[in-house]
Amino acid sequence: MGALKPSQAPLSPSASARPFLPQESSLSMLPCRLDRAADVRRSQALTSASLTVRRLFIFAGTALLTLAGGYGMYDVVKIGGVTFLEGLLLGLFLVLLAWVAFSFMSALAGFFVLLTRGQHSLPIDTTGPLPPVTARTAMLLPTYNEDAHHVMARLRAMYESIEATGYGAQFDWFLLSDTTDPDIWISEEMAFIELRRACGGGRLYYRHRSDNTARKSGNIAGWVTRFGAAYDHMIVLDADSLMEADAIVRIVHAMERDSNCALIQTQPVIVNARTLFSRLQQFSGRVYGPLITAGNAWWHGGDSNYWGHNAVIRIQAFAGEAGLPGLSGRKPFGGHILSHDFVEAALMRRAGWAIYMVPAIRGSFEEVPPSLLDFAGRDRRWCQGNLQHLAVLPARGLHWVSRLHLLTGIGSYVTAPLWLLFLLLGLLISLQAHFIRPEYFPKGFSLFPTWPQQDPVLAAWVFAATMGLLILPKLLAYLALISNREERSGFAGSLRVLAGVLCETFVAALLAPCMMILQTKAVVEILAGRDAGWQVQRRGDGQPARGEVYRKLAGPTLCGLVLSVCAYAVSLPLLLWMSPVVLGLLLSIPLGIITSLRLSAPGVFATPETNSPPAVVLRANELAASEPTGMAGALRQLGRDPELLAEHLGSQSLASPRRFGPVDVPLATATAKVEQCESLDDVVAWFNKMEVRAALEHPTLLKKILQLPPGGQD
Repeated sequence: MGALKPSQAPLSPSASARPFLPQESSLSMLPCRLDRAADVRRSQALTSASLTVRRLFIFAGTALLTLAGGYGMYDVVKIGGVTFLEGLLLGLFLVLLAWVAFSFMSALAGFFVLLTRGQHSLPIDTTGPLPPVTARTAMLLPTYNEDAHHVMARLRAMYESIEATGYGAQFDWFLLSDTTDPDIWISEEMAFIELRRACGGGRLYYRHRSDNTARKSGNIAGWVTRFGAAYDHMIVLDADSLMEADAIVRIVHAMERDSNCALIQTQPVIVNARTLFSRLQQFSGRVYGPLITAGNAWWHGGDSNYWGHNAVIRIQAFAGEAGLPGLSGRKPFGGHILSHDFVEAALMRRAGWAIYMVPAIRGSFEEVPPSLLDFAGRDRRWCQGNLQHLAVLPARGLHWVSRLHLLTGIGSYVTAPLWLLFLLLGLLISLQAHFIRPEYFPKGFSLFPTWPQQDPVLAAWVFAATMGLLILPKLLAYLALISNREERSGFAGSLRVLAGVLCETFVAALLAPCMMILQTKAVVEILAGRDAGWQVQRRGDGQPARGEVYRKLAGPTLCGLVLSVCAYAVSLPLLLWMSPVVLGLLLSIPLGIITSLRLSAPGVFATPETNSPPAVVLRANELAASEPTGMAGALRQLGRDPELLAEHLGSQSLASPRRFGPVDVPLATATAKVEQCESLDDVVAWFNKMEVRAALEHPTLLKKILQLPPGGQD
C-alpha cells in the first residue's frame, strides 16, 4: 500500500472507532506499611490440627536427617581435633544438608499424596461437568517488548476457549503493555485491531503504559486503580502463559465458593519447548513438578505462595492488602520490589486471607527460556528480586509460613555461593594437608605422636547419603508417575520415562556446576550494588550468538581449570573425586552451545503435552504460525493505516494527562528536529527510538509529523 497523502490521513479518531479501553471504575490501592501489622479481617484460624501434624512431620524429619548427617560429618573431621577450617566446613555442611533435607521431606510428602490421589489444600472437582460462574473476572496479560503476533495468538486461543464454554460474558480480556520499543508498540496496536476484528469485537481491551514504574507489579496495580472496581476477580497471566477454559472456570468457581480465599495458584506445565535445554526443563518440570507441588500444597494449606502468573486473585483482597511499598536505599536492594508475587501473597495472608495452591488442576501452561544463557539472564533478575526480600522479612504481622516462603526464595540463590564455598574449603583443607607438614609432636608432654588421619570410607558414606537425598526425589517422582495409568500412557510407557529420567539426571548434573558459578556471580554482583535492569526475554528457539556464549561462560570454564589444577596438585584420586564438578565447569561452553540447539523431536524427553498437545496449545500455535501483517515502522505504518492512526490517537486521548515537571528531553529533541525535516522520510531517518516513542505519546507532534509529505519512500 502506498503512503497516504496528508489530506487522506485522518488526524483524529473516527466516531465509529471502538475505544481500546472500557469505562473506568476506580478502586483505591495504597502502599501497605511493613512496619505496621495489618488488621486481620476475621478471627477464624486457617491452621487445623491435621495441618499442624503435617508440618511437624516435615520439620521433625528435616531436623532428624540434618542431625544424622551432621553427626556423620563430625565423625569424619573430628579425628585429631577439629581445626578452624574443618569447623567452617562442618557448619556449611549442616546448613546445606538442612536445605536438602527440607526439600526431600516435602518431596516425600508429595509422593504419598500422589499415590493416594488426595487433594489436601483446596479440594476442586477436576473431572465433573463445568461448574457455573457468576462473578466478573478480568483476564490480565502484561507484556513488555514481546512479539505482538505470538502474544495475540495466545490471547485469542484462550478467548475462544472461554467463549466455547458459554461463560464468555463473565470474562473481560486486557492486554497491558509496558512496551518501550515504538515499532513493537504500534505492532501491538495493529495486532490488537486484527484480534478484535477476528473475535467480532468481543470484550477485548488494550492499554499501553508510557510510565513503566514498578514494572509488572506497577502495571497490575495501575489497572486495579483504574478498572478494578468493576470486577470480582482477576487472573494474572504472563506473556507466554496459556490456560484452558476448563482450568479457568474451575478456579474461578472455587474462588466464588470460598469467601475467605484471596488467591488460587495453579501449577503451570511447560509447553512448546524446542531446544535441548528447554526440553530438559519441560521434561523435568512435568515429571518432578507434580511431586514437589503436591508436597508443598499438603503442608502449606491456606498459607501457600504465589508465582506471579496463572493464578486467580480476589480483587478486594489484592487492592486492600497487596499494595507494595518502595524499599529504602539504592538499587539493587532498594526501590521497587522485583519479585512482587511472594510479597503480595504474604501481605494478603497477613490480613487473614487464605492463599492456596491447587496442583490437581490441569490446563495451565507456560514457556521457558530456550538456552542456558537466557535462563541465567532471567535467573539474575529473580535473584535480585528474591534478595530484596531480606528487607521484607522483618515486616510486622507476617505469618511464619509466609516468612518461610521468603526465606526459601532467598535460600534458593544463597545456597549457590555456599556450595561453592563448601567445595573450596574442602579443597583448601586437602591442599593444607598435602603441602603443610603436620606437627606430629605438638607442644606439651605426649608419649605418642599425633598422626593426622581421616576416615575415607565414612566420608564416602556421608557423601553418598547426601547425594541420595538429592536424587531420591527423582526416583519417587518416577514411581508415582508410573503408578498412574493415565500419566504412564501419556508419557508413552514406563521404560521411556525411565530413560528420560536417567538422561535428564546426567545432563542436569553437568549443567549444575555452571549454574552454581553463574548464580554465585549474580549474588556477588547484587551485593556489590549492580542492578539487573529490565531485559527483554528471548523465547521460542532463539539461539544466543557464539561470541555471547564464549564471553559469558568463560568464567565457569576458568573456575573448572583452577579447581582441576588444585585437585591434581593434591592427588589424582582427589581430582577423580571432584570430576563431576570439574567436568561440568570445563564443558560449560560446549554445553551452552549444544543445549541451545533445536531438536527435531523430543525423543526420550517427550511429555504428554508433546505427544498429545492440548487444544488451547494447538490453537495458539496454529494462529502463531500464520503469516503476520507486515510492519513498515511505527511512523510510516501510522501514515498508511487510517484505522490504526485513529485508534492510536484515541488511546492517547485516554492516557493520563501530562503534568508540569522536568523537561522531557526526547520530546524536546523530537520537536526541534521536526522543524528541520521536509518529509516523513527525513523524520524516520533522523529520529532515534526514544524520540519516535515521544512523538507517539504526543498527539499534536504526531499529527504534525504525519502532515509532512512522504518523501521518496513508497
